[in-house]
Amino acid sequence: QVQLVESGGGLVQPGGSLRLSCAASGRIFSIDGMGWYRQAPGKQRELVAAITTSGISTNFPDSVKGRFTISRDNAKNTVSLQMNSLKPEDTAVYYCYADVGYYIGSVPTHGDYWGQGTQVTVSS
Repeated sequence: QVQLVESGGGLVQPGGSLRLSCAASGRIFSIDGMGWYRQAPGKQRELVAAITTSGISTNFPDSVKGRFTISRDNAKNTVSLQMNSLKPEDTAVYYCYADVGYYIGSVPTHGDYWGQGTQVTVSS
């Protein structure tokens, strides 16, 4: 009923930049919170950044503050993550999430949805 699709991952050298994007589709009538998680090899999934409908954003790990910026376009149901000054420790699979209200037939429903993930590798 709802699908989130990420794009923009890839291989980049240390100090480089990438921009991740995520688009939500379906019979959506609202999206509350949106954001990005990441999971590095052998590590637990961690929240990187989140953004509200009104545009209030937070970067959670201290390691990304000043380097990552989250934004969203409510009209297009998209959220992006601009990543600058990338470091090898940023290597992970990055997942988009959204807290979405949508219709199953005529029934309003609410829940969290996740993208399939996109690989980011930072290496020289």
